[in-house]
Order: sequence, then C-alpha cells, then structure tokens
Amino acid sequence: MNPTYIQSEPYPWPYNGDLRPQNTALIVIDMQTDFCGKGGYIDLLGYDISLTRVCIEPIQRVLAAMRRLGFHVLHTREGHRPDLSDLPANKRWRSRLSARGPETTVGIGDAGPCGRVLVRGEPGWDIIPELYPLPGEPIIDKPGKGSFCATDLELVLRTRGIENIVLTGITTDVCVHTTMREANDRGFECLLLEDCCAATMRNNHEAAVNMVKMQNGVFGAVADSHAVLKALS
Repeated sequence: MNPTYIQSEPYPWPYNGDLRPQNTALIVIDMQTDFCGKGGYIDLLGYDISLTRVCIEPIQRVLAAMRRLGFHVLHTREGHRPDLSDLPANKRWRSRLSARGPETTVGIGDAGPCGRVLVRGEPGWDIIPELYPLPGEPIIDKPGKGSFCATDLELVLRTRGIENIVLTGITTDVCVHTTMREANDRGFECLLLEDCCAATMRNNHEAAVNMVKMQNGVFGAVADSHAVLKALS
C-alpha cells in the first residue's frame, strides 16, 4: 500500500503514512449552542460568538468529505448532570464570576435564554444543527475540558481500531487542546485543523496552534481543511 499523507506542520501527517478510513477518526469537539450560539454561555459572558462560529463552515466541508469516504466520526459535548453532582464546586464558582469580580447568575447550572447553562438535556447544551451528528455517530458526553476524563472515549477508539485522530471544534485553547494532549499521551497520532477550530480570542487560538508545532510536533501536527480535502481527493 502506498503511503498517504496530509501536508501539515511540522511534518507530513500521519508520521507513518498510514491514513485510512478504517484507522482514522474525525472528532468534532463541543460545537454546542452554549459555546457558539446566541443566548448561550459564551454569549452571556460577553464574548463575540462570531469568533467561535468562524470554524463552522470549514468543519462542514471536512465532515462531509470524511463521512462520504467512510471515516469514523465522533462528537463531544461538555455538560453536567441535572443535579450537578459531577460539577466541582470551584468550576461552578469560577463560571459565575463576572469581569468585575462579584458573582453573577450566568454560571454553569443557572437558567439562561437557552435553558440551564451547560446542563445535559438543555437546549444550550446540545450540538448546533449545522453540525449535528448523524445516527450512529458516537457522542461523547464529558463533564470536563478534556474528552477522555470520566468518559468512554478511549474505549470507543480502541474498540474501533483507531490510531489517527483529526481534531476540530471549540475552543482551540481549552477543550480541543486538552483533548489533543490527552490523546497524544495515550499514543494516538493527532492532527489539529487550525481553520476548523476557534477560540473566544484570536491570540489564544494562534498561541494554541503554535504550541502544537514546537519540538518537532510535541502533540502532533497542524494542517487546515484545504490540505485534508486535497489529500482525500
């Protein structure tokens, strides 16, 4: 079999050229209303949600191509049980701080325009319609930033024989980066698609992307949607 690579930095990905639908998964991370929709958590915090929505169309293109070719596709959602029994007290406390310091009522578990913030089953917690999973595509519900903590993601990946992971979603500097680090430590070969990720601040996005490229690809490699589509064609 001839090796197949995606042109990426700082090395062509995957490192061994073994890119196949059978061993490669696209993970779409936390494309939820609470993170990129009007009235969601990020919007309530005062951030410009156009910055987190900018990755939607590039993800759609990659998602369509990888679905068509039979690649594994997985999705994640960050959220907590309705009784908040899996929500650490310090995480909730931090989520309810405003820029001015005192507590607000827009923190995790509180009522907002899209239901209770980041609570499972609420409208704001769910994945946006533009990227909603197809039947049969696993959704990993996670209580934290990383997709491996307190979830069965690793079991799903190992059972399916997945070795390569293409990472997309929001936010680049938090949930995407944490997941990439966790996957790298578990031996998965990781590719971050920089135009298929976004953050609440552009400089945070750029810093997170640059960190991946350090030390000959300390967590993996970086490409964009165009490179993926070219390689798959």
